[in-house]
Amino acid sequence: MGCFGCFAPAARRGAGDLKPSKLAHHCTDDDSVADAQRKVAPDVGSGCAHSFTFKDLLVATGYFNEANFIGEGGFAFGSLESHLFDVPHGKPPLDWNTRVKIAVGVAEGLSYLHNVADPPIIYRDMKAANILLDEDFSPKLSDFGLAKVGPVGDRTHVSTRVMGTYGYCAPDYVVSGKLTMKSDIYSFGVLLLELITGRRIYDASRPKPEQSLLTWSRPFMHDKRKFHRLADPALRGSYPPSALNQLVVISIMCLQDQPHVRPIIADVAIGLNHVASQPYASLASMGSPAYSGSPQYSRTPSRRRGGGGGSRRVSQHAS
Repeated sequence: MGCFGCFAPAARRGAGDLKPSKLAHHCTDDDSVADAQRKVAPDVGSGCAHSFTFKDLLVATGYFNEANFIGEGGFAFGSLESHLFDVPHGKPPLDWNTRVKIAVGVAEGLSYLHNVADPPIIYRDMKAANILLDEDFSPKLSDFGLAKVGPVGDRTHVSTRVMGTYGYCAPDYVVSGKLTMKSDIYSFGVLLLELITGRRIYDASRPKPEQSLLTWSRPFMHDKRKFHRLADPALRGSYPPSALNQLVVISIMCLQDQPHVRPIIADVAIGLNHVASQPYASLASMGSPAYSGSPQYSRTPSRRRGGGGGSRRVSQHAS
């Protein structure tokens, strides 16, 4: 709405003269409602917004009938935070494939802000609470209150007061106040680590050595043989080990202290799509009629002598 002329004294007097009975009469007139809706609709062709009266709004919305209410704040399936942390008893945790799908969607949303939006946008408030999910667990970035227009031309950064959520802010940004696209990359690395572990970036309810996710995870992230120790116990081992390793590596790359070492979000999205191309499917779900037929993981005989025992090898078969 480009004009608020409806709040002028004359308009207020006009609105006060409208009795509920009269409004109800007008709202039952399909032609009147259609005319009002057409009048309220913006004139896209002219590039200008319409000004309209309060009465127009009342008629077009059916006296602000709740049946015509689109929504306010929040989202129709909650945030990632509500599905990932402190899952109540009886509610299934997010499975591996869903976590990877969310990671891919968030990376692609961030890629749009960095590479498609003109001028580019630095999100600056990446966190699980700001990732909203629909019923298909497709993620949407929300709450752009801290977003900033990114550097353009010869500028390498945006100087600003340090703001964001504790634990998610890149260390270089915290120290210097210089905000860059790579600040978002660090925050995304934290989010990715939360998806892998099922742990909050900071959780005061845990024993002190485990309260900081970054502190707790560091010994495991430095040794590939210990990557599996990072996996959320709620997954109960239901994930492809090689894909887990790849996800951990992507998180490590994003969490580098030096911003110039962190990857750009477009490369992160490519890596995550590769991980998503290796979905986990249990043997039970493979034989189920409900199984969708996407790429599967199955057991194959070991290459070790004897062929029967020892390690398990994972292979991918096209559907």
